Amino acid sequence: MQALRQIPPVNDVLRSEKLADFRPILNQPFVAAILDRVLADTRRELAQTKSLVSRAELTSAIAERVAHRIRDSLKPSLRRIINASGVVLHTNLGRAPLPERAIEHLREVSTGYSNLEFDLEQGKRGKRDVHVGRTLIQLLECEAAIVVNNNAAAVLLVLNTLGEGGEVIVSRGEQIEIGDSFRIPEIMARSGTRLREVGTTNRTRIKDYERAINEHTRLLLRVHPSNFRMIGFTERPPLEEFAELGKRRNIPTFEDLGSGCVSDPIPGIADEPIAAGSIRAGIDVISFSGDKLLGGPQAGIIAGKKLYVEKIRQNPLFRALRVDKLTISVLEFVLHAYLCGKTEEVPVWRMLQASAAELKHRAESFAGRVGENAKPLELKSVVGGGSAPETYLPSWGVALDFPGISDAELERRLRNSEPPVIVRLEEGRVILDFRTIFATDEDELLGIIRGQTPNF
Repeated sequence: MQALRQIPPVNDVLRSEKLADFRPILNQPFVAAILDRVLADTRRELAQTKSLVSRAELTSAIAERVAHRIRDSLKPSLRRIINASGVVLHTNLGRAPLPERAIEHLREVSTGYSNLEFDLEQGKRGKRDVHVGRTLIQLLECEAAIVVNNNAAAVLLVLNTLGEGGEVIVSRGEQIEIGDSFRIPEIMARSGTRLREVGTTNRTRIKDYERAINEHTRLLLRVHPSNFRMIGFTERPPLEEFAELGKRRNIPTFEDLGSGCVSDPIPGIADEPIAAGSIRAGIDVISFSGDKLLGGPQAGIIAGKKLYVEKIRQNPLFRALRVDKLTISVLEFVLHAYLCGKTEEVPVWRMLQASAAELKHRAESFAGRVGENAKPLELKSVVGGGSAPETYLPSWGVALDFPGISDAELERRLRNSEPPVIVRLEEGRVILDFRTIFATDEDELLGIIRGQTPNF
């Protein structure tokens, strides 16, 4: 018990020079909680070891522990990482990286005041929709467009507005589940609509939709299977037939496009539909994500006939689901890049369009800088983010193999570096896929590898 008597008073710890940087916040409740935990740990350790240390030494040690834990608690949890996995739209890694110039525009309009909801020409209150709405109208060749916080919200809002209290007809093969257990049948129930499924899992014809239409039908729904592929004995009516049925029976049509490709398809992912194509085919309302193939911020874009889009906008849920000025400013920049034909400014499209030859050159050069413990190799990358499933892009990368360090241990070290590096493990090797590694990060990545492998 003699050792326990050396534990200093709380005030002595708080006066320690090791906590000098935190003087302004030492009275915060979270600091008191940290101090309590450190003191409890110290008592337990002293009781177990029965070692004797001076009060001054113990005071310094306790203060150092408290300082370390305060720093950890104040460190931002959301951090930049280097994505060496080869998954371009990695949902767990924030999906689409944003254009640097978009962030410059964001900084300009967000660090002061902006005309978010002010009509400068008329000198009166305006609508926030106009900043991206007019660009979407030009880009998608639609009559109207609005934006909410993600595509799940967009689907919910459209279903609730156009289908509430009635039936929504959808193919049995399109009742999909996307990330985080978001299921089409369940969101339909939450929206106040009733599901009317038609066809079979693998085959649905236009006559299946037509036979299901009755006095309770409010909406015809089509869902793009963006996160899976059905092959073999399958059938799906052409988009034009689906849209024509809705017009003939005076029932609105809605297509959930998911990924939202708005530019010409990239070789290798041609199966992803172009948003404007659905509008041209006659679909009344479409929705898609902003942070997938569009390469912008998280958002749900709703576009189509003005009659329906305006009705959706007037839904009280719209205000709860709308986006803020930060999203609008970045999304507006990204949409302008497409409108001006400057897709090279969108990082996602630069990565998707990178040729195998270009990636091979970068991988071989990097492997040469690492040395004998790195070998360039041919790889396959994926689009990710629920886009273009079962579609692989030819890529090149580097395999790391350091004697005395297992692949799992090297992966752990890289994942816990600063910044963290996310790799993939294949056949007992750590793989760096250069499709998702920015060229500007290569020097830093080399330094991290050297720092995690002392015998480099």
